[in-house]
Amino acid sequence: MNDWLAHRARATPDATALVWAETGDEWTYAALDDAVDDLAGRLAGLGIGPDDHLGMLLSTRVEAVRVVHAAMRLGATLVPLNTRLTPRELDDQVELADVTAVVCGEATEQLAVEATDAAESVPLVSLDEPQWEHVEPLSAASSEPFDRADWADDDRLLLLFTSGTTGDPKAVTLTYGNIYSSAVASAFRLGILPEDRWLVPLSLYHMGGLAPLYRSTLYGSTVVLRGEFEPGPTADDVDSYDVTGVSLVPTMLKRMLDSRGTLADSLRFVLLGGAPAPDSLVERCRDYHVPVCPTYGMTETASQISTARTQEAVEQLGTVGQPLFGTDVTVVDEDGEPVDQGELGEFVVSGPTVTPGYYHNPEATEAAFSQLGLHTGDVGYRDEAGRLYVRNRKDDRIITGGENVDPGEVVAVLREHPGIEDAAVVGLPDEEWGEKVAALVVARDDELTAEEVEEHCRERLAGYKLPRLVDFTDELPRTASGTVERAAVREILTAPDRVDVADAEETAAGDASPKAAGETDERESRDETASRDGDDDAL
Repeated sequence: MNDWLAHRARATPDATALVWAETGDEWTYAALDDAVDDLAGRLAGLGIGPDDHLGMLLSTRVEAVRVVHAAMRLGATLVPLNTRLTPRELDDQVELADVTAVVCGEATEQLAVEATDAAESVPLVSLDEPQWEHVEPLSAASSEPFDRADWADDDRLLLLFTSGTTGDPKAVTLTYGNIYSSAVASAFRLGILPEDRWLVPLSLYHMGGLAPLYRSTLYGSTVVLRGEFEPGPTADDVDSYDVTGVSLVPTMLKRMLDSRGTLADSLRFVLLGGAPAPDSLVERCRDYHVPVCPTYGMTETASQISTARTQEAVEQLGTVGQPLFGTDVTVVDEDGEPVDQGELGEFVVSGPTVTPGYYHNPEATEAAFSQLGLHTGDVGYRDEAGRLYVRNRKDDRIITGGENVDPGEVVAVLREHPGIEDAAVVGLPDEEWGEKVAALVVARDDELTAEEVEEHCRERLAGYKLPRLVDFTDELPRTASGTVERAAVREILTAPDRVDVADAEETAAGDASPKAAGETDERESRDETASRDGDDDAL
């Protein structure tokens, strides 16, 4: 099959393909197809063709959409590069992904030059007037005739890098079939209407930003592209351009609601992913008639694994819905054996959206897969209806005094407090217990104290699960995809000015004893459980 834009331009040439939210400029599918044909010809003139790896280091702009489609037209594998990375980080990725050439622009040219300085064999092409001598202006490239690529399901369409929150970033291979299957499955869950308009305020070096570009071309709907996320203007885009769908991470949605109160009623869905959606945010959407659809996905599955419809999301708080069409999810214990419904375990995913593996990394690929499928590293459970609930990363588990603590459980309890907007929980080294539970809290006001947080938790959690250290922040540190940056959380919590609950209790009680108030209960709970369960681990 040829590229999807070519098919769409023949089917509905006069339909609106793209709107640039900054100015309101629009392109029909016929106009976009012509622009992509010109770009593909110029890239072909520079030697880019089938099986090449085309790096894209661009800020979000209309020309980036053309690069995405031009790569597909030429049969090249697209390698979107993160504009927020350092030159050294980018250099590693360019080398790992065997990038043939890098397309940059005025805003990213210097970064591209610094990143490829050691790789002189990687040519740089700018969409704008270059500032560096060895950067080729695309406008000066002669357009060469080329054959439109004929894609098969297992052809490599994308190389996308993981966020690196659990180790060094890896290049994920995503095939033509992966992206196509994801688009079909998402359509079955969310539906498609001829007048649909999908607002894209996410970066195009993440699957969340790229997916609507591919899907809308298949669907024949419209992409409304925003160059840079700003809460108020992005919320206004929904109304200004009759947007029916938008992809966001929870922090973005919260800021939009804080800025404008609610969102225009043209929306059919707000696809909310990248991080768990707090119950309070889902309830807020319910109260203000914002059709929120919490979703769970990852780069390795070309976006969505499961998605909750709006009614399901508000009636079953915390769920990310059932797996999408064609996707199977098995919940397994530490031995890789399936567990019963309601029991915590690791999600293992199989189906046509799952990556065939990590590029040039057979060891990581072998470690990630079993007979059941891709081991996600995410821990959660399924309810009686087959709905998924995500708790935390498997690597986030805290072991304190021989007891396993699920950070997701502690976060859920913290979020129940009316004075807490959000929270992150990690384990920190402790001389006596090995690790101690630590919480970074986003409070709704400045009145909340660490002691009040501890008292709230003590009524709802076993002693060994209590946060022994609490600190407050205005917002949780997150990656560009919305995932909590756990290393940054640990850095904040180990700063000299953080509040240790145990120390605060001890000082308040005026007790010289080394035991903090309530610590005896915690130790007794540990001893009792240890004598009953031995060394068995629980996810």
